[in-house]
Amino acid sequence: MKRPALAAPGIPWQRGVAWLLFLGPFFFLSYGFANSMAARWQVGTAVVYDWERHIPFLPWTILPYWSIDLFYGLSFLLCRNAQQVDRHALRLLTAQLVSVACFLLFPLHFSFERPATDGLFGHLFDALAGFDKPYNQAPSLHIGLLVILWVRFAGASRGWLRLGVDAWAALIAVSVLTTYQHHFIDIPTGALVGLLCLWLWPEAGPTPFAHAHFSRSPARRRLAGLYLLAALTAGGLGLYLGRAGLGPIWLGIALALVALNYAFLGPAGFQKRDGRHSLGAALLLAPYTLAAWLNSRLWTRGHPDPDPIVDGVWLGRLPDAASMEAGGFKALLDLTAELPAPRGNWRYAGLPWLDLVPPDTAQLEQAAARIDALRQHGPLLVCCALGYSRSACAVAAWLIGSGRAASVDEALALLQRARPQVVLGPAHREALARLSPPPETVGGA
Repeated sequence: MKRPALAAPGIPWQRGVAWLLFLGPFFFLSYGFANSMAARWQVGTAVVYDWERHIPFLPWTILPYWSIDLFYGLSFLLCRNAQQVDRHALRLLTAQLVSVACFLLFPLHFSFERPATDGLFGHLFDALAGFDKPYNQAPSLHIGLLVILWVRFAGASRGWLRLGVDAWAALIAVSVLTTYQHHFIDIPTGALVGLLCLWLWPEAGPTPFAHAHFSRSPARRRLAGLYLLAALTAGGLGLYLGRAGLGPIWLGIALALVALNYAFLGPAGFQKRDGRHSLGAALLLAPYTLAAWLNSRLWTRGHPDPDPIVDGVWLGRLPDAASMEAGGFKALLDLTAELPAPRGNWRYAGLPWLDLVPPDTAQLEQAAARIDALRQHGPLLVCCALGYSRSACAVAAWLIGSGRAASVDEALALLQRARPQVVLGPAHREALARLSPPPETVGGA
């Protein structure tokens, strides 16, 4: 008897339609409510840069401006399973909720007079004016939704089609200015909301808050407090600078997210998988990531190269692809949560650990097992940002667990002979001391 072929999973369009039946009315009701409240309050506040007065009014750009509605509905057809549908819908819903809350808390007014327009473009502007008043400015909901929709369409396109998606998304973004719908400040704030939604509702895996809890680690709580203080300082500076303060505000947001990771979310908040951060995390954290990378290069400028420890295991800072190739490494164990890893023709394993936080014994045992597996493929580089603490502790755990070192002191002595900059504090030593002894000594095997 011939066995029937397995049916390919279909697009869960019914689930998408159900979401649209909720999101559509919710959009018009919530957006319209914020508009009517701003009109009732007679809001006249506007945030405008002087150079914006040179932006031309281009009536034809009302076409790409309106096209986002079409992409909004079609985007659900690009979801391939129920989780994708739900995460995509939750991103759109969250963008709506956050933006409308901002419209009500900090209402702004668009201050330019829109020129009269006739013909097809005029009809489209008239239709827009029938619903959209000159309020609901920052953050631009149009831009926030565009970020979410662009990610959905870009992920489903390749080659020339991908270039077309990117170009049309850029045209939609520009159209919010050239149709005289938004001032410039609305664009970065809208993009921020979109990126926040991407981070809150990742494409796959658990959400950042799925396993959130207040850390009991004194080191994590202390670092969270320091990062929060730095975030408030940067954010306060940005607000003080006004229109010139977008950079410090971005830095403040990044540092606040890092503080949240240390206090509640742990490494999961960095959303690093296969050596790369999610798009939302990468862009939200970009100022912090850049600072962390520069810091790693500054501290290791006198000793940038990794050092051999024993039996094909090397210890060093997070390398670039050229360093991996030049060193002839066949495997990389990356213990950073905050930095992206290089890609190339080598085996990669990542165990995201928080910087300046001593690992516990379970983490060390996991790292030792990874080292043992990866070194079978050839020379292995074990790294963290500097190669002085996290990665050194992991290699020490492997030395003890494999019997290559009989004690914590012996393991640390071996590491410091090879790499004198290694620094492991009392908490690292305590975690290493709690490791289970090896079943037998393997020596240099």
